[in-house]
Amino acid sequence: MNWKITAAAVGAALLASTSLASAEGELQIYNWGNYTSPEMIKKFETENNVKVTITDYDSNDTALAKIRQGGHGFDMVVPSQNYIPIWIQEGLLLESRPDEMANFKNVKEDLKNPEFDPGRHYTVPWAMGTVGIVVNTDVYKGPINTWGIIFDTPAELKGKVNVVPEMTDVIDAAVLYNGGKKCTGDLEILKKVRDTLVKAKPDWVAMEYGTIQKMGSGDFAASSDWNGSAMRQRLANPAIHYAYPKEGFVMWSDNIAILKDAKNVDNAKLFLNFMMDPENAGMNSAFHRYANGIAGSEAFMPADMKGAMEIEVPEELKSIAVPSQTCAPEVQELYTKIWTELQK
Repeated sequence: MNWKITAAAVGAALLASTSLASAEGELQIYNWGNYTSPEMIKKFETENNVKVTITDYDSNDTALAKIRQGGHGFDMVVPSQNYIPIWIQEGLLLESRPDEMANFKNVKEDLKNPEFDPGRHYTVPWAMGTVGIVVNTDVYKGPINTWGIIFDTPAELKGKVNVVPEMTDVIDAAVLYNGGKKCTGDLEILKKVRDTLVKAKPDWVAMEYGTIQKMGSGDFAASSDWNGSAMRQRLANPAIHYAYPKEGFVMWSDNIAILKDAKNVDNAKLFLNFMMDPENAGMNSAFHRYANGIAGSEAFMPADMKGAMEIEVPEELKSIAVPSQTCAPEVQELYTKIWTELQK
């Protein structure tokens, strides 16, 4: 953003005392890898004369730890909805009031007042999806709609299964597989979860995020995964299929926010408003292949996303979908203990 100084006599001193001095020309976004449309970013840069830099992270915990340390230099971040209350409670996000911005009218009605950010005082929708399973059906011909692919791996897939190492996703899946409820504090269920994970791990080949590339290359034949990633895999190889586990699956959203210590606040606010425009949100979805929360964006998304089973949860499966939520601190601590043991 270019700013004109009209009062030359006081310009230098005034400019140095405001956020406008540090806002000019730059925007630093900290986001999940392979999740931001280069075309959409170029459009924002051209329209606003702002240079955008994207720095990748691989998990909610990585992003949160980095920002907690301070001195990071980022302006914006894209946490998942179950982590956003933590960011807000710890004072890491700026109350930027997206609800008062011009394009807020485009946010879908059922997303204007989410539990994780009441009234949308901090966040703007980025993407939304599900956690399920991808399988290369050239390798495995059996039923794939079960977390058993991951936790009781069929013989054909042993040594060929990957687990995307997002802690909450993995433990939630194991909880559902063992008949529990998300964010359970039931110690009996959590012991079963721990045992399930430890027993299953030797059958896995990896715990990595790079599923799009490695499912495509054949390094992995199955993986826990997110639906947009799964669609990108299927478009590259029709033998790769996504499944909603019959034991239940989590529905989630990621949302972009401004950091409390951002240096380029004005440009960050411009970007929040930009992302609530249907064309821009649709352009981003065309890249990452997830739905988003902006009404009218579908008109700007590829035709192959409309009705795609990865994008639209089948009606008959909606009853087993579990909304993502923030677990109680004591439950989160138990999850972390299980996760730490799994990493050994």
